[in-house]
Amino acid sequence: MPLRHKVHLGLVMAAGSLLALIHSLLRFRNFEAKGYDLGIFDQAVRQYAMFKAPIVPIKGEDFHLLGDHFHPILVLFAPLYWIWDDPRMLNVGMIGLLASTAIPVYLVVRGWFSHVPALLSAAALLLWWPFQAIVNWDFHEIAFGVPIIAWIIWAIERRRMWWAVGLSAVLLAVREDMGVTLFAIALVLAIRRAWLAAAITAGLGIFGYWLAVETVIPHFSPAGEFVYWQYTSLGPSAGAAVLFILTQPWNAVVVLFDHSLKVSLWLLHFAPLLFLPFLSPYVLLGAPILLSRLFNDRLNVWSPVYQYDAILAPIFLLGAMDVIRRLVHQGVLIPRVPWARRRTDRSSGDAVSEAPVGASGVRGHLPVAIPALLLACGVVGSLLFPQVFPYQRTLTGHNWSMYERAQAHERAVKMIPDGVCVEAADTAVPHLVDRTYVGLNGTTAEEDLQWLIIDERAAELGGSHPLTPEEAFQRAERLGFEPVSEDDMGLWVLRRDIPTAEKCGDYLSR
Repeated sequence: MPLRHKVHLGLVMAAGSLLALIHSLLRFRNFEAKGYDLGIFDQAVRQYAMFKAPIVPIKGEDFHLLGDHFHPILVLFAPLYWIWDDPRMLNVGMIGLLASTAIPVYLVVRGWFSHVPALLSAAALLLWWPFQAIVNWDFHEIAFGVPIIAWIIWAIERRRMWWAVGLSAVLLAVREDMGVTLFAIALVLAIRRAWLAAAITAGLGIFGYWLAVETVIPHFSPAGEFVYWQYTSLGPSAGAAVLFILTQPWNAVVVLFDHSLKVSLWLLHFAPLLFLPFLSPYVLLGAPILLSRLFNDRLNVWSPVYQYDAILAPIFLLGAMDVIRRLVHQGVLIPRVPWARRRTDRSSGDAVSEAPVGASGVRGHLPVAIPALLLACGVVGSLLFPQVFPYQRTLTGHNWSMYERAQAHERAVKMIPDGVCVEAADTAVPHLVDRTYVGLNGTTAEEDLQWLIIDERAAELGGSHPLTPEEAFQRAERLGFEPVSEDDMGLWVLRRDIPTAEKCGDYLSR
């Protein structure tokens, strides 16, 4: 790869990272980051950084986070806390992961076409709504899977099938449901006739899913089992769901489109790519992740505002470009140029087409048009549609000012001393995780609780079993709490004078 091309790619990655970082830091400053999920992951990674088990008070007393989901890859972020002991460091690391995805995407598209469509693809990916959604949501473990899945496609395209197998094994450490994704990877490897690699990948998927769901998670879970079965439209269990899909596939398909949010999610992913990914085998890699959301009982996971879509973005983009590549090379859309030469880029091993200026061929307009269309949609969306493209609030300056509610949060958080046991509003939690034993309202042992921050404007106060503000106030009165600050923009700070429990001070001690 020529130096100027590396510089171009570096500038695109730097610009995408800078925009994401500014948006993330403004969200944190404005108290828009939440205990779910930034506070949870901060407590887990912070404990890893201190060489402790990932006990997370936000999830409950003595709650081991590996009893919730299987994501041991989080330990890789522990060294970040040795640099800067702050929850924002998680977002910095996540943005680095997202930006790094531009590298395999660029290399794959460049191998198929040339520098310009590859650079446009990288830029479009970094500005596309799934990446904006995960940055706006704050840190989530799925961010590790985003570059990994793109490198898997790169490995398959380079016929480095054992690299693909190894990367797939790493994917198992991201989350328990990645075991199912390994089946999809195995299918793509089988389509490429890498039979042994496909068989091993499928076996790894079975073993990884079993290990996570049947062994590790039940061992650490308070319930003693994996509790995330939320697909009752398919059946009461995984076996019943598989039977339903196999025996009534038409009814299963109906479930995928039975709500306007589901239809919107389909369209947002595929319409800007002209539905081309459906013609690529790489669409199979995204199928388990997308279908598991659409079959889910929870309406909120169908919305295009969560972190789950980020891992789908490079899959579908490369799937669309794969279809263009095959159509172009087969002469379906653009005739072949018999005098076009092929050269090999010594630095990357990519096969790059060379043709005379003005000649039709793989340097034709279509390979540029698809990523350019996606990039144009990203630019327009980022300026006009904050519901799907949250960077709009940063680009237009809407969130550059610290509003009164954020200032009230800041006042409330400053009242809480270090090293105490406190329950706080979801939006206040990330600002307390670095100096207190903090949970959400209703998650802490009542005998140890010293401080409360209650947000009376919230419909519910967060957590696995959320309290309403009314329930939180009733509990505070029962426990003998007295107001320190009353109704400051809806926020109440309450305290009771009891001795500090040992766990409150020891939780953050090394």
